[in-house]
Formats: sequence, structure tokens, C-alpha cells
Amino acid sequence: MLIQNIAAEVLASHQAGPEVFLLKLRAPAIAKVAQPGQFVHIRCGETMDPLLRRPLSIHDVGAGGELFLLYQVKGRGTAWLAGRQVGDKVDILGPIGRGFTLPAKKRVALVAGGLGIVPLLFLARRALEAGNVVDFFYGAQDKERLYRLETLEAMAINLFVATDDGSTGFHGPVTELWKEHLREKTYDLSYACGPRAGLAAFARLAARYGIPAEVSLEERMACGFGACRGCVTALLDAQGKIYYENVCTGGPVFDAASVYWGD
Repeated sequence: MLIQNIAAEVLASHQAGPEVFLLKLRAPAIAKVAQPGQFVHIRCGETMDPLLRRPLSIHDVGAGGELFLLYQVKGRGTAWLAGRQVGDKVDILGPIGRGFTLPAKKRVALVAGGLGIVPLLFLARRALEAGNVVDFFYGAQDKERLYRLETLEAMAINLFVATDDGSTGFHGPVTELWKEHLREKTYDLSYACGPRAGLAAFARLAARYGIPAEVSLEERMACGFGACRGCVTALLDAQGKIYYENVCTGGPVFDAASVYWGD
């Protein structure tokens, strides 16, 4: 797939939660071909400082060529991005990376932890368009960190919510909520994104119940094209031996069973 470099116009930007922002860009060339699980690489400044681009997963696309990015402010680059106003231009490269495998007319489970919602909302939309039954399990520390709930509630999915502090929904980790449902039903395919510990728990559950599973890994991607080797992750080959792959080029989506979780 051709990676394009465009100057995307800011259509809207607003704060969606504690240090979390939702950015809407006009980027039809990228939105038209983007797949759930892929990301864009953004230059966060008018000059070469900061030098490195910031990788952001594609959160959603619109019918009019809009590109939506949901991200957390963590440093100078993302702080600069949060300051963009309507009409500003943002230099982006994309779409980049390997996305999720999408079946048709199956029952699928999506398990999101915190900002793991970012690629999974787009995936849920495409899964529905392909005629799948979608069970969406969404967990966060508390109800204030459950982002885009209104958007999810408006979609034709089965939504199940968990919070670590019990402020809304199931009291406990979202993987525990998913495990409760696995006792009664099964899925043709499952997907997850979130903190690594949660992904490891998700992968173990999927393996226990014999459910094919894919995970979107979060690593710091410096170049975005596999040249710097700064985002390698440990994987397992067919013989169970560890090898290393770039998340930016080999992923960011991987078969959960192929990831070495350290256990």
C-alpha cells in the first residue's frame, strides 16, 4: 500500500478527557485506504524540532475523507499537536503498518484497555460493515477515562464496560469481564489493544479457549519504516524460539500466539 505524505487540514480539535484530545483532519487520500490497526506518522512542529515524528493509531475515518486521531499529551510533540486550531495544517505520513484481519459474518470480540480504544473503534465500525456480530469489552481505571462512550453506544455493537475502581460497569479488569462471558459463549476471532499486562492476560485467555486472537502492540516508533530498530518486540517462531521484529513494519498488529509475553 502506498504511504502518502500530505498536509492535512485541522477540522476540529477538542479535549476528550484528562490530557486526551480528539483531532479531526481532512485527509481523504489517507482515509480512503486506511485499515483498522494502521497508524500515521505526524510531524509535531513547524521546524525539524522535535526531530522525530509521532506515531498515532488511526482512530476512525469519515465518509467525507475525515481522519480522526485520539491521543494523550505526553511531551512536547503531542502538546504542540493539542494546540492546533481549525484551519492549521499538519504534516502526516500514512497509512503505515499491518492492520487487523477482518472476517465477514462471524462473531468477534474486541477487548480495549484504556486508550486501547483508539484502533478498536475503527475496527468495530469496519467489522459491523462486514456483517459481523461485535461484542465490545471496554475497560479503564475509572469512568472518566472511558473515552468515546457515546460513539460506541450509538453503534450496533454489544457493549460491556469495566472499571478498575468500580465507578461504572463491571468492577475489575476488562479481561476478567471478558473471561466471565467466555464461560457462556465463544468467538470466531478476538482482538485487543491496551497496556501490555492486559494484552498478556487477553492472549492467555484466547489460547485457553481456543480463540484466534490479534493484538495491537504499543512501542515507541522513531522512524516508522524499520530502519532504526527502535521498536523491536520479541516474537516466537514455529519452534518456540525467540526472535525480534519491528513493530512499525511487522505490525503493529500481531497474532497474539506469536508474541513472547515473558512467561
